[in-house]
Amino acid sequence: MTHALEAMLRARSVALVGASPRPGSLGARMIGEVTRSSVTRRIALVNPKYDRIGERPCVSSLWDVGEPPDLALLGVADAALETQLRVAADSGVRSAVVFGGAHGSTLRESLRAIAVRSGMAMCGAGCMGFVNVADDLRATGYVERADLPRGPVALVTHSGSMFSALLRTRRAIGYTIAVSSGQELVTTAADYVDYALDQTDTRVIALVLETVRDGTRLVAALRRAADRDVPVVVLAVGGSARGAELVTAHSGALAGPQGAWEALAEGTGALLVRDLAELTDTVECLASGLRARRARGIATVHDSGAERTMVADLADRLAVPFAPLEPVTVHAVDALLDEGLAATNPLDLWGRGADTRELFAAALIALYADPNVSITALALDLVEEYDGDRSYIDAALDAARVAPLAVLTNIPSAIDAAAATELRAAHIPVLEGTASGLVALRNLLALAEQRVAEREPAMDAERRARWLARLDRGESLDAAEGFALLADYGIPAAPMRAASDEESVSAAAHALGFPVVMKTAGLAHKSDVGGVVLGLDDENQLRAAYRDLAARLGPDVVVATQVPAGVELALGLVRDPQLGPLVVVAAGGTLAELLDDRVLALPPIGPHRAENLLQRLRIRPMLDGWRGATPVHLSAVVSAVVAFGALAAELGEHVRALDVNPLLAGPNGAIAVDVLVET
Repeated sequence: MTHALEAMLRARSVALVGASPRPGSLGARMIGEVTRSSVTRRIALVNPKYDRIGERPCVSSLWDVGEPPDLALLGVADAALETQLRVAADSGVRSAVVFGGAHGSTLRESLRAIAVRSGMAMCGAGCMGFVNVADDLRATGYVERADLPRGPVALVTHSGSMFSALLRTRRAIGYTIAVSSGQELVTTAADYVDYALDQTDTRVIALVLETVRDGTRLVAALRRAADRDVPVVVLAVGGSARGAELVTAHSGALAGPQGAWEALAEGTGALLVRDLAELTDTVECLASGLRARRARGIATVHDSGAERTMVADLADRLAVPFAPLEPVTVHAVDALLDEGLAATNPLDLWGRGADTRELFAAALIALYADPNVSITALALDLVEEYDGDRSYIDAALDAARVAPLAVLTNIPSAIDAAAATELRAAHIPVLEGTASGLVALRNLLALAEQRVAEREPAMDAERRARWLARLDRGESLDAAEGFALLADYGIPAAPMRAASDEESVSAAAHALGFPVVMKTAGLAHKSDVGGVVLGLDDENQLRAAYRDLAARLGPDVVVATQVPAGVELALGLVRDPQLGPLVVVAAGGTLAELLDDRVLALPPIGPHRAENLLQRLRIRPMLDGWRGATPVHLSAVVSAVVAFGALAAELGEHVRALDVNPLLAGPNGAIAVDVLVET
């Protein structure tokens, strides 16, 4: 963390440039919010139009402030931004908040250059500022609630609207700092995360990001958070910007607009959510201190058979596992039930409606005692009870004393606000939505997974230098060179020969031995144009196939040994502008893009991560032998993923596209049968 960032976020003196007495103006709101901060701060108002604003003196310029303030809030129009930031820098101000949009790349570059040259931290441009709740500093020009909740969450958001909404939510979410970082011309999310991690009261980090800036440092900051057991929740509100070159190969199309975000989460342990409902439900769970004891499954208790079925169906679609119950748990729960109800998970308890408080508390405690249950939830609508009944509230409070839990609601608009407030005061999170609540519970399970520290493959400097010399020539690798590249990194490939006429085709086939495969050379999607011919068993078939390919697609072909059928996988490399090379592991073959079954990762990749990546594929059961098929040599597939990750780490910045599709996995190993390398 830089001293300038410390000076900004914990400023002891603040100058308000553009201060105004006009009600409702940005200048007036700045005064109102900053003066609501701790009275120990020195506040200077700057505007040449006024000598005084209210009871405070107002000076014409930052030069007239006296001792340079730690922080300047620039509440001026774009036309004055460059001048005012330069004055701030030249007069010794250590940091600034730039509210204006700074429209135009020239202006933004000028602002960045001024701040960087003077070593200033800068929030914005195009932001709403920040609040340091722990240090009682409001550096914003927008009116926020008087009682900003203090708690363990550090929030950084690119969106100003989401910044304001998250500060005003009724949820049990309190903040150490909350930053509307805007365009991040100088100070980025990585800087704010590092600052938050240096504060002992930060126990959760929430990020709302529209793009990744300073990707290398953000990855390092998120990994630092994981090492410190500080969960990070990321709401990505846009596809990571990707160059058009990413769709050249199968892997580019497979990566999809969310691919970089998924790789960021996979590589750092961050929790990726899809909307504000999932963000707030997950963050409330974490802020309350609720955690899953292990990564096995959830247990839920319901007062409705229909809602229980609805939750079970949705949990299945969201891949939220229910824990299997041990016989002793089934026996204990069964003893609580009315006739006709079954001791299952999820559990419907509603029978005669008698002794509701005792019944529901006992069931929640019994389920939590099961060794397979990671976390429990009382799933109900939490509606206002017009007869004053408190059975559900009291059951949750009773159970939570020995069995930490969440309350999972189905209709946010029906929640009894008073009941929710009482539960939250007891550190019981109230999850406001079936789907978002289930995702929050799934995120708690993900955090409970044991993260195995493993040594990632070391870089081979000699191998890297050898291939960089070839890649830097700027010419794409032909098939023979592509297979040689794979072999050098330890990825087995089918024996092959290049050929360009009938005689060389014949010579290649006889050298390799029939049966062979023939493929046109130089095209990315060979199968789409009929450029692959399988199972050529003799000379006549070989020559006929060649004449057809040569007439349609050109004379250059590759002849390769026919590899036994297996499970088709694909390995690919894409290059994100901020995160750099990303590895794609996917279902392969001609249906790769149609199946859309892929995972992404930051390289390099160790064996444990490689296994986890494969586990997340929908076709994973095929590797174990689907419907009587022989299981594949799984360790060989893992080794291929690890090797490809090493290739991506060493050469990824110098390769435009790299595709291995398919990688055939069988009982004897994994072998690449096609490769595309573009520089």
